[in-house]
Amino acid sequence: MCDTSIIIPCRNEAENIGALLEEITGACTDIGPFEIIVIDDASDDGMADILAARMREMPNLRVIRHDRSGGQSAGVHSGARAARGTVICTLDGDGQNPGTEIPNMIAPFKGPNAEKIGLVAGQRVARQDTFSKRYASKIANAVRAKILKDGTRDTGCGLKAFRRDDFLSLPYFDHMHRYLPALFARDGWEICHVDVSHRARGGGRSHYSNLQRAVVGVVDLLGVAWLLRRRKKAHPTEVTTDRAEG
Repeated sequence: MCDTSIIIPCRNEAENIGALLEEITGACTDIGPFEIIVIDDASDDGMADILAARMREMPNLRVIRHDRSGGQSAGVHSGARAARGTVICTLDGDGQNPGTEIPNMIAPFKGPNAEKIGLVAGQRVARQDTFSKRYASKIANAVRAKILKDGTRDTGCGLKAFRRDDFLSLPYFDHMHRYLPALFARDGWEICHVDVSHRARGGGRSHYSNLQRAVVGVVDLLGVAWLLRRRKKAHPTEVTTDRAEG
């Protein structure tokens, strides 16, 4: 039994995953029962051996391995389907999202008006990335916000929290993790934004280039805009016997 599932989609993060797991374990002692699910996206750098050793020490650690690389959205989706917790918190496996932010991310689901919140979206402050990466992200966020009007300045932050069932009811597509604010708002949910810290990558290298993000981003953005325009507008309410007779 667990209240929270912490999902870490990652590929070839052997240099970072051990320290991140330790940080999460120390930071989440007061959040109630939780599990950690690492999605190994077909890594070939020895990360699988590290995770196998950690599983023997950490009974709340689960590992799901993809037979081929599917990307971050596929990892989050695989983790959500396997999750046992009601609330899910995601973060990147490269260590740039501090595990200490997890309690702050899930707190809104335990506070006032929690029933109206669909997504808690982390927004990086003092981002520790190269200038080119920060600049490209700034442009992409501006274009996305202009078209989707999702009210979020940083959808690329890996720190997000949501209820498992609400997430799985969203339409799935590759790269959907960058459009969660718009997709949750499409279903009538409120979006809660939380400023989170950010740090430089501890080891390894990024698996995406600015050009790759730009090319797929254009296609994805048009697709999400299409989904928003064709959202279901009617909200069903079951009629009970008393109500029907009244």
